[in-house]
Amino acid sequence: MRKIMLLLVCVLLALPVVGQTTLNGAGATFPYPIYSKWFSEYQKIHPDIQVNYQSIGSGGGIQQVTAATVDFGASDMPMTDGQLHDAEAKLKTNVLNIPTVLGAVVPAYNVPGVSGELKFTPEMLSEIFLGRISNWNDPAISAANPGIKFPNQEIIIVHRSEGSGTTFIWTDYLSKVSADWKAQVGFGASVKWPRGMGGKGNEGVAGFIRQLPGSIGYIELIYALQNNIQYGSVRNAAGVFLKASLEGVTAAAASAPKMPADFRVSITNAPGKDAYAISSFTWLLIPQQSKDPAKGKILADFLSWMVSDGQKLTSALSYAPLPDNVVAKVKETIKQVK
Repeated sequence: MRKIMLLLVCVLLALPVVGQTTLNGAGATFPYPIYSKWFSEYQKIHPDIQVNYQSIGSGGGIQQVTAATVDFGASDMPMTDGQLHDAEAKLKTNVLNIPTVLGAVVPAYNVPGVSGELKFTPEMLSEIFLGRISNWNDPAISAANPGIKFPNQEIIIVHRSEGSGTTFIWTDYLSKVSADWKAQVGFGASVKWPRGMGGKGNEGVAGFIRQLPGSIGYIELIYALQNNIQYGSVRNAAGVFLKASLEGVTAAAASAPKMPADFRVSITNAPGKDAYAISSFTWLLIPQQSKDPAKGKILADFLSWMVSDGQKLTSALSYAPLPDNVVAKVKETIKQVK
C-alpha cells in the first residue's frame, strides 16, 4: 500500500498545475543567469505561471518577437528604427524596449604562464581583434603590462558565431575607440570578423577560452566568474585602467547620456574616471498589446515585480541594478503593456 501511495504522489507531482499559464521568451545570453533566477523566484510567488526562456542570442530574440513565435524577446542591443517598424507592421502593435539590468562585457583570456591581471588599452584591443597584433609577446602588450613575461604564443581570437547583443556591445565599444575598426568592421549583432573562431552564446565563447591556450574573447562578466576565467582591466575614457565591477557599471550608467523616453541608449566608453568602459543595459522586448490579454496582464505584473523586488537579486549575480531614475521611467512605461 505504501508503494502505491508513493506512486500516486509521484504521478500527481508530474501533472501540470490546473490553469497554469506559460509565457515563452527567447533572446540574449548576456542576462540569462539573472533572468533564470527571476523567472524561478516569480514562479514561487505565482505557481500558476511558468516562464520558458531560451537563451539563443539577441538576434534570435528580435527575430522571434517580431515573428510572434514568443510572448517576449530579449536583447543586449536596443531594436533599430527599421526593426521596430517591421515589428509594428507584423504585430500591429509597438514593441517596447524595457531595460532590466546593467552588465559588463570583459576581455577574457587564457595565456599560458600568465596568472596576473592584464591591462588592455583601447588601441590594443582593436589591434588584436583586427589581427594586427597576433602574438602575446607583442611589444604593445608588454608596454601596457610591465613586469609580466609573455610567451611566444599566437593569439587565438574567439567571437560569437550568431547574432549577439554581446557582440553589439563589444563592437559598439571598439567603433567608438578605433577609427580603423569603425571603418573596416563597424558594429552590430553580427559583423564580418577579420579573424578568429566563433562560439555559440556567451557559454560557447567561455568554453573555447577555457580550452584553448593563447585565446582571448569577450564575454559577460558573470560567465568569466562562473567559469573561473581570467579577465583584464580596460583603460576607460578618462585614462584609468578599471576591471569590471558593479560600481564601474553603475558609474558608466550615471555618466552616460540622458536616458531617452524609449530607453534605447549606448553607455560604452562613458566619461568619468570611475566608469567601466564596456558597460551596457540589457532589454526585454515587450509587445505593447499582447495577442492574449491575459498574458499581457501577466507580463505587466512580472515587469512591475522585476523593477522592484527583482532588482534586489541582481548584485549576487554580478549585474548592477537599474538606477532609480530609470526605474521610475520603466514603471510609467509598464502601464502601456496590455
